[in-house]
Amino acid sequence: MAEIVQQRIEDRIPELEQLERVGLFTKKEVKSIIKRVTALEYKLHRLIVNKEDFIAYIQYEINVLELIKKRRAHIHYQFKREEIEYPIIHRINSIFKRATNKWKDDVQLWLSHVAFCKKWATKSQISKVFSAMLAIHPDKPVAGNVELEDRNSSESARHLFLRALRFHPNDKKVYQEYFRMELLHCEKLRKQKIQLEQAQMDLGEYEFSPEILSGKLAEVVYKDATGKIKEAEFVISLLNIAAIFDFTKDLQDSILQDLQTNYTDDSSTWDFMAKRELEAPGAGEELQTAKGRASDINRREERCCQVYEEGVKSLNTEPMWTCYVAFLLERMKRKTNVQELKEKRQERLLGVLQRAHDCSLLKENYYKNWLQILLSSGDAEGAASVAMTATQRYSQSVTMWSLSLQTLMELGSRDIGRCFQDALKHVNPKESLPLWQLQFEWSKASQSAEETEAILKRGLLSAVPAVAMEMKECYLDWSYSTGGYKKARKTFTSLQENRPLSKEFFTRMIQIEKEQENPKMNYLRDYYERVLQEFGTSNEDLWLQYIREELGPLGQPENCGKIHWRAMKFLEGESVERFISKHALLQTGHL
Repeated sequence: MAEIVQQRIEDRIPELEQLERVGLFTKKEVKSIIKRVTALEYKLHRLIVNKEDFIAYIQYEINVLELIKKRRAHIHYQFKREEIEYPIIHRINSIFKRATNKWKDDVQLWLSHVAFCKKWATKSQISKVFSAMLAIHPDKPVAGNVELEDRNSSESARHLFLRALRFHPNDKKVYQEYFRMELLHCEKLRKQKIQLEQAQMDLGEYEFSPEILSGKLAEVVYKDATGKIKEAEFVISLLNIAAIFDFTKDLQDSILQDLQTNYTDDSSTWDFMAKRELEAPGAGEELQTAKGRASDINRREERCCQVYEEGVKSLNTEPMWTCYVAFLLERMKRKTNVQELKEKRQERLLGVLQRAHDCSLLKENYYKNWLQILLSSGDAEGAASVAMTATQRYSQSVTMWSLSLQTLMELGSRDIGRCFQDALKHVNPKESLPLWQLQFEWSKASQSAEETEAILKRGLLSAVPAVAMEMKECYLDWSYSTGGYKKARKTFTSLQENRPLSKEFFTRMIQIEKEQENPKMNYLRDYYERVLQEFGTSNEDLWLQYIREELGPLGQPENCGKIHWRAMKFLEGESVERFISKHALLQTGHL
């Protein structure tokens, strides 16, 4: 390793001598550079190297370049760049290459290399860097656009995109950017032609092919892309790119025709075609008043709905209905002061929601929107009916049961007790905790104490640990709120040995004890001893709380030493180190 480092240092001696000879750096500064780069080189030749070491070396070399640039400007010396700057630039490129070879997934590292090449006039290196990057990161085809914009080279840009497609022939992002690049190139040529014509220059020496100017190269890219990637959303993305350019009407029409001919079995096509109806021009006179504008919007939305209706007839699937509902929901959320438009939007949405549900093709998350609309419009009977039918449609969904049960609770339904029973039978017990919590809250507010206690006791018997622990904590809280301290202590005593146990169950009892007018330290010690018996090996905070309690007005400070000794004995792994640190802070009054 030492020989390699020594060789690299010797290789830079000519440039350092030139720096000193021409007066850009002093002898002392050159020695400082040698010392610094030697240390950096050794770091790069260790058995285990860090990316940060490469970055630090690169940054140091760039700083040297920046300093040379400032010194040149200061002393007005602009010679011997080949002997001074070029070796440094070459070395930085070499370090970047070593780093990107080792950390290929770091996109920022690749882009930093490109930024360096652009700044220090090594643009010929950019193509090489981008070619290597695109082989690994095809989703970063910005390379081609850099070639077109910075170097004004459509050929280089095209070459990069074709190279990327050789590595990743079905990558959508590469095709999208390749398509965009060809259109940008076409736009530049068109602007150039217009400028030359305006200047009345002879166009003889310039070649402006009508096919290229009309976007034929982009059309070739489109056909190649859609020949390999047969997806409606991808075709739509290319159509949206083409729509940015004002000379692509024929190309857009061609893509639109392709979409309507070959992709009618995809809901994205119908969704796109329907939304295009919103862009249709309205009557000028009518748009002068709020009612007129609302009427025009309503007509456009009607036309959209007609397309969606054709879509659901042709393609009766959940994605198709989802597109339809999502569109109507988005329109309904739009603000308007015209009541007729609001009502019309709601009427359309409710109708489509009902029809999608009747076809058993309404997505689960839209039931929430449906119920909210029915409740806000005062249709309690309709909301109750939808709530019940929703649980039949998604009988194993905890989310759907929770939503429906909350709706029935809000409506004060008499059948809600039976619904809770049905819900717990249908859902996976491991996912049932939200239903148990909801049932407890409902019973606490609506049922007798005996019935609520019965629910809590059933929950304690659950085979799912999360449910049993949660119900135990709820039972303790409920006992305290309904029967006071004595009942809470009785509940705690009866449950403290019943597994599974949670830390929160014990800490809640400690909190309840401390809330009393005359808390008993003996009881607090019992609670701490019991919780530490269960969780003392991994929770240093419990030991610290116990020590703090003994340091308090009710405790005996002389017990703290024993607790500390026991904590050091019981705690395991990193908990020991954390305990030592926190205990030191406690002793100094910083915790």
